[in-house]
Amino acid sequence: MSKNYTFTASDRFLRYVQIDTQSNPQSFSFPTTEKQKDLSSLLAQELKQIGLADAHMDEWGYVYATIPSNTSKKVPVICFCSHVDTAPDCSGTGIKPIVHKNYRGDDIVLPDDPSQVLRMSEYPYLQKKIGDDIITASGTTLLGSDDKAGVAIIMDLANYLITNPGIKHGEIRILFTPDEEVGKGTAKVDMKKLKADFGYTLDGGDAGGLEDETFSADGVQVIIHGVIAHPGYAKGKMINAMKIAGHILDALPKDRLSPESTEGKRGFIHPVGIQGIAEKCTIDFIIRDFETPGLKKKEDFLRTLVEETLRIHPNASFEFIITEQYRNMKEVLNVHPQVVEYAKIAIERAGLEVKTESIRGGTDGSRLSFMGLPCPNLFTGMQGIHSKLEHISIQDMNKAVEMLVHLVQVWEEKN
Repeated sequence: MSKNYTFTASDRFLRYVQIDTQSNPQSFSFPTTEKQKDLSSLLAQELKQIGLADAHMDEWGYVYATIPSNTSKKVPVICFCSHVDTAPDCSGTGIKPIVHKNYRGDDIVLPDDPSQVLRMSEYPYLQKKIGDDIITASGTTLLGSDDKAGVAIIMDLANYLITNPGIKHGEIRILFTPDEEVGKGTAKVDMKKLKADFGYTLDGGDAGGLEDETFSADGVQVIIHGVIAHPGYAKGKMINAMKIAGHILDALPKDRLSPESTEGKRGFIHPVGIQGIAEKCTIDFIIRDFETPGLKKKEDFLRTLVEETLRIHPNASFEFIITEQYRNMKEVLNVHPQVVEYAKIAIERAGLEVKTESIRGGTDGSRLSFMGLPCPNLFTGMQGIHSKLEHISIQDMNKAVEMLVHLVQVWEEKN
């Protein structure tokens, strides 16, 4: 990269996080909150100002833009993708970002709620960030680095490539999505309009991080049908669906197959919601496994558990509804090994050690990979996401920009 270049990622980030873009899992509109479009619209305008003539936001809040190729080589079209929404887990209203320059390892007390203290002992990655400039929120909100850091990094990449035309690269597509945090980030994406061959999401954590594997995921809904009767005359007649649901939940393993008892490559069966009355009660589960066949094993286990519970209530019945959510991106990336390999080269050229990791979750890249766009996930530096202690190093963001500059050059060189 040009030694004289002034990175813009952090300045952009500090502006973007102050725009409330929290998504809403209870909403049936798309995007789930109109305010997400406030940032998307701004990004489209700024991309035009940078020089990307086709930049625009569509009716659903997606932003599309193209950095034209400047090489005579035929290079695959690469897409860089990040999401504009922030998680519903923690307030995203009135975010006040604070830059803590030249971090020395001391506790950082967030001023708007002094009980919120960022400690190196609780976030050991900070040990590697001594001397960096750390951005936090003020203590009452999340920060929004997930994934406005990714957005700002991609915006800075566009700015760099347009202002440094000597960097040879193929055609690059930019995609900003809404509603990733509520699992709808790719629901309305126009793949024909995108017209990319391979992609990368910028939605990862530690510098050097390259995530090429996610859970495979299903949702399961168990609907218990009890038998209702007037409670004053219910003896021998009523079968309370809520009590049966309680027995099912109590019968789940306590020391395995749950998020609180697993790590690494172990999946789980996780109840995420329950609602109902005596006559009918619904339990919603998410099922996760790194091996797609493992989903069926867990679903069969859960179905058997439900059947055994209902055996003592022969007049009750149940429905067992399985919904596919996403699949492990590695199944697709293994067919296109160059996508991950080129990213490793770019990370190393940026002077970082590659950390290949598996995501105990999913990303837009999981779905995009199975929609025809093989798409691993790259680091941004974000830490403590979805919490009031969320933070990020400015230097990590700048390294991510540098990595992307190397990445587009690697794709051009190898073709």
